[in-house]
Amino acid sequence: MPFAAWPARDNRPVRITTPDPALVLLVGPSGAGKSTFAARHFAVTEVVSSDAARALLTDDAGDQDASAEAFQVVALIVNGRLKRRLTTVVDATNLHAANRKQYTRLAARYGVPAVVIAFDLPLPAYHERNARRAERKVDELVVDDQAARMPQALAELDGEDYLAVHVIREDAAEEATVERSRAGPSNL
Repeated sequence: MPFAAWPARDNRPVRITTPDPALVLLVGPSGAGKSTFAARHFAVTEVVSSDAARALLTDDAGDQDASAEAFQVVALIVNGRLKRRLTTVVDATNLHAANRKQYTRLAARYGVPAVVIAFDLPLPAYHERNARRAERKVDELVVDDQAARMPQALAELDGEDYLAVHVIREDAAEEATVERSRAGPSNL
């Protein structure tokens, strides 16, 4: 599996090429910029967000008591989109291998390749971005816990079955472009 990390040492521009259709798993703690990245690079109908599902269920995207039901809704939508061979972006922390495996099994069932875009930032960056959120802030201890799990998630990604894993570091997400290819990733 190709593994690309940005910023690259040779200062290449951040260019991510994904197949179309694809399952795109965004991986990273709260405050990593996953939702901002998804909104910038994918159609609103392509993004399946755990926060949005919680908001639909409770009128509060941060209501963690609704997480179990929210992830059932997310899984249902992901299954329906992949069944129709539509690009599907899962906007959640996706820090647990078991959760990622659930989505990749669905993608494999429908013959849709899976790609990861992981956001590996320094802890202060997660906190700074979380503090700037207008809609909802995650408790700092939760962000700390998620950030502590990120190194293990990155190590696990290397052994999981993805067409490509892209790791964005520092402020590279703001410079990134996402291109789609029916032939698959060309930059790997």
